[in-house]
Amino acid sequence: MFCKKFIWDFKKFALKGNVIDLAVAVVIWTAFGKIVSSLVADIITPVFWIVLWWVDFTSLKYTIWDSSITYGNFLQSIFDFIIIAFAIFIFVSILSKTSEKISKKEEVKVEAPKKADDILLLEEIRDLLKK
Repeated sequence: MFCKKFIWDFKKFALKGNVIDLAVAVVIWTAFGKIVSSLVADIITPVFWIVLWWVDFTSLKYTIWDSSITYGNFLQSIFDFIIIAFAIFIFVSILSKTSEKISKKEEVKVEAPKKADDILLLEEIRDLLKK
């Protein structure tokens, strides 16, 4: 009894439109994340190293006795995060402006629906009764 209700509830939850939309968004976001990560690792970071004479942060470490603290990996992760966040900000800004332009064009094209003849007649009668 419990198992059937649980499966039915899960099926109802999983087949809702919002969950499917979320799943599609996660898949697309994963692919976009790979693109942005590649952009950062393969293009932006080497350009920064060339232009600003930066060193590779991952090699930075602090050694105490026999153990070492590799703070360079942490710094590189922060650097990657800032670049990825900036790239996503630019992408979302461009997408937002583009969608605003498209929606404004669609708003202009939408005309008010014409009223039916019987509605027009009833409005005319109403206006005459008001007088």
